Amino acid sequence: MDETIKKAIFKKVEEEPFAREMNIKLTDLDDGYSVVEMTLTPDMENIFGMTHGGAIFALVDEAFETAANSHGRMAVALNMNITYTAAPSPGARLRAEARELSLTGRTATYEIKVTDENDILIAVCQALVYRKKGQLPFLE
Repeated sequence: MDETIKKAIFKKVEEEPFAREMNIKLTDLDDGYSVVEMTLTPDMENIFGMTHGGAIFALVDEAFETAANSHGRMAVALNMNITYTAAPSPGARLRAEARELSLTGRTATYEIKVTDENDILIAVCQALVYRKKGQLPFLE
């Protein structure tokens, strides 16, 4: 992976207001691949005292975003299909790993898996991006 792109994406995630609010950290990045992590907090709970699906989705989306843009070309989401498979424990450390399944000039598809610290599958997502013509704007 191009080191300039890698450093720029790590920096942008650190500065991203939503990622900071959700305490999402980018821990690994390569071409078409990303790992992000987040520790669940009480303010991420739904009306049942369980982790809100939106919190898990936010983690998935960050992994998707970073993997899809790892080639240095701007990519935006077209579709995401998520399946929740287990409820994480309160305070769990979640890990989302995104892997590129296909890459064309205009689109790319990804599989994102969320697991907890015990390697229990929490969610799985298939996602599709549209790859724009220009490079990432923060590389200019």
